[in-house]
Amino acid sequence: MKKMKDRFIVSPAPHFHDKTTTKNVMWNVVLALTPALIFAIYYWGFNSLLLTLLGAVSAMVTEAIIQKLRKVPITVSDGSAFLTGMLLAYNINAGAPWWVPVLGAAFAIAIGKQVFGGLGNNPVNPALLGRAFLMASWPTIMTAGWAKPKSGTLSGITDPNLIAVNLQNLSPKAYDLVTGATPLKVAQTLRDSSFVSSLGANAGQGFDLANRIFTNLTDLSALKNLFWGNIGGCIGEVSVFALLLGAAYLLYKNIIEWRIPLFYIGTVFVLSFFLAPLKGSGFSPLLPFFHIFSGGLMLGAFFMATDYTTTPLTKSGRIIFAIGCGILTMVIRLWGGYPEGVCYSILFMNVMTPLIDKLTMPKAFGRVKK
Repeated sequence: MKKMKDRFIVSPAPHFHDKTTTKNVMWNVVLALTPALIFAIYYWGFNSLLLTLLGAVSAMVTEAIIQKLRKVPITVSDGSAFLTGMLLAYNINAGAPWWVPVLGAAFAIAIGKQVFGGLGNNPVNPALLGRAFLMASWPTIMTAGWAKPKSGTLSGITDPNLIAVNLQNLSPKAYDLVTGATPLKVAQTLRDSSFVSSLGANAGQGFDLANRIFTNLTDLSALKNLFWGNIGGCIGEVSVFALLLGAAYLLYKNIIEWRIPLFYIGTVFVLSFFLAPLKGSGFSPLLPFFHIFSGGLMLGAFFMATDYTTTPLTKSGRIIFAIGCGILTMVIRLWGGYPEGVCYSILFMNVMTPLIDKLTMPKAFGRVKK
């Protein structure tokens, strides 16, 4: 009989290990999301912090209760539930009632995660599923009543003369649609030809005013506000600068990889350049920057589309996934009923992930096709 030291030990992959744990990954993502929260508090006050904490605590309590009922170990300390609640809260506006993140986070954990068996088994991103639930249940709360930023304008219109002179003569409803909405909603409204016609005494006047508004939305001063977050929008999505800080940290720590964000944002950039003018948005060389800076694209591309569980395993699969997200985002933004398409595009591609994995998974070495 051979001695033990002469034997080979055969075990399944993976064969390389490091000190990375679920807990380490989740709390690092929470840390990366903190700059966005700091900017939200600066622009909208401490209600942003309150709503974020309510979402996080609701998610943790829901997960603990369900795990207790299932008689499985309670794992809320790993940070995954906290992160889900935080991301859910980041997808609502700072003026929302306190119960919105509570119900949204509870739904995200219960239906989006625990019903499938917990962490690692969910087919779609739980936070985005929670947001979709809130949009379907309380669309008015989710799309109106936006908190005005500390400075700048809610709509992203920066020209004071345009607001004071040209927009004051509009009907109250038209004025609210142009000045009381987020930049993406304003851009969507300006694509409605019947609405544009009503902006002036005649159609030509209306289209001229709409063109001036659109030009102002996509000029450098407006893009500067979009970059820093000095506009209307959801708690965690408005400051591109803060999100890029967090994304750089995650890339440095190798917690996320570059393919999904790059191809997602790149697809939106290219399509917005060619497709948006076809929908009556007008043309501006800065239009692609408007689309990648506004809405939840940066938050979705770096912090939601990169979720380990719901995205493809292969490198080529992640590229296909990201391009699909970009195409769907622009289709929804330009032709859909909602001004934003990030949430639904990622959810749809989450569902497509098993198929993408099946089509892109390499053949095992030595395997013979039957």
